Amino acid sequence: METLVHSDALARFGYALSDSTRTQILLSLRNSSGYPSELADKIGVSRQTLSNHLACLRGCGLVVAVPEGRRSRYELADPRIGKALDDLVGLVLAVDPTCCPAADDESCC
Repeated sequence: METLVHSDALARFGYALSDSTRTQILLSLRNSSGYPSELADKIGVSRQTLSNHLACLRGCGLVVAVPEGRRSRYELADPRIGKALDDLVGLVLAVDPTCCPAADDESCC
């Protein structure tokens, strides 16, 4: 049973990372929380597109919305997600350093 639970958890994480917009959202939120309008502008997508991807990431349990008056601020659901993203990027660059010519640029992968 434990293997099945682990498999489902990793599949959700993989699904979240399978889309470049969702990946950019997660990478942005690993450094600090953000508001949807700011995230949309930073990533270069419409607010509706961002909203759809945030709903997916909430459904995967990777981000949470923190109500602030009439607005909501988004952040990673657990700080370990940011560490996992850092480790994953580091692993990808270690396995294939040519995948990202500008490895210092957070948005390259």
